[in-house]
Amino acid sequence: MSADLTWLLIKNNNSFLVKRNGVQFSSEAGNLLNKNSFKFSGIANKKTIDIAAAASGRGVVVSTPKTKVTLTKGIRKSARSVAGLTRAGYRADLRQVALARVAAVLATQKPVKAAPKKASKGVRANKN
Repeated sequence: MSADLTWLLIKNNNSFLVKRNGVQFSSEAGNLLNKNSFKFSGIANKKTIDIAAAASGRGVVVSTPKTKVTLTKGIRKSARSVAGLTRAGYRADLRQVALARVAAVLATQKPVKAAPKKASKGVRANKN
């Protein structure tokens, strides 16, 4: 079945569709922006890219219909790998969105730095 026909059948009703406040979102795998549109649809398009957090909590998993790779080397190397994947003629229109998704997933995995503790009001420093 063609991608256009599939999109016409699923665009208004499917199990991944989320409608809130007049906006339609989609929670399907392979949809980088979670937007209900033909360009980002993981069901209607044959060539999709799915980027998700790794199960170990460190790195991202980049999936295409044929391959699945876990990238754990940091944001620059992960971004370079994803850019190379999309540059090779495989959905070049999704390059910027995929890079933004990789950066967002890796940013959520950074440890939160603790704020320095302040001295309590009852304790004074010794000036001697």
